[in-house]
Amino acid sequence: MRIRIEGCVFCLCFLLTLGLPLGAAQPGYTRVELTEVGTGRKIFSAVLKDGEQVILTWKNSIYGHDVTEVFEAQSGILVLTQMTVAGPPGSPLPTVSPEDVDDLYQTGEAFCARGLAKPFQQVIYRISEIGKPRMKIGERVVDFKKEVGFGGGIILKARSSGPE
Repeated sequence: MRIRIEGCVFCLCFLLTLGLPLGAAQPGYTRVELTEVGTGRKIFSAVLKDGEQVILTWKNSIYGHDVTEVFEAQSGILVLTQMTVAGPPGSPLPTVSPEDVDDLYQTGEAFCARGLAKPFQQVIYRISEIGKPRMKIGERVVDFKKEVGFGGGIILKARSSGPE
């Protein structure tokens, strides 16, 4: 009787060991999900390989500048790697260091910054009348204002995932 119980326990442990990797997240993949604030309605979900980009574009309602933020998937998180705040058409766009971004972002000056390394797992976006935020994830472009309207909100979440 004792041999049967030990044998069953061994088989159960063996099967669990085999099954865990099948459902577990694998390094190198990030699931990106967009949901509506308040309702929890799923707007979009995708799995990205490490290095794939998510690009957010929007208009700064205070200064009127077009802003582009580039995020990169990195094993369960999104990392802001570059930011461009465009000035008037034809004006020069200075390249700045990552350390200067926080100050310049508040002043409304145009700039381009590369080499940023700001990690995110969740961001809540509130939709204004002017901003027109759009996010490109893979081949899909999600227009935030069309999805939730003025005053609405979208939650961006990133987490570890396996390939689809």
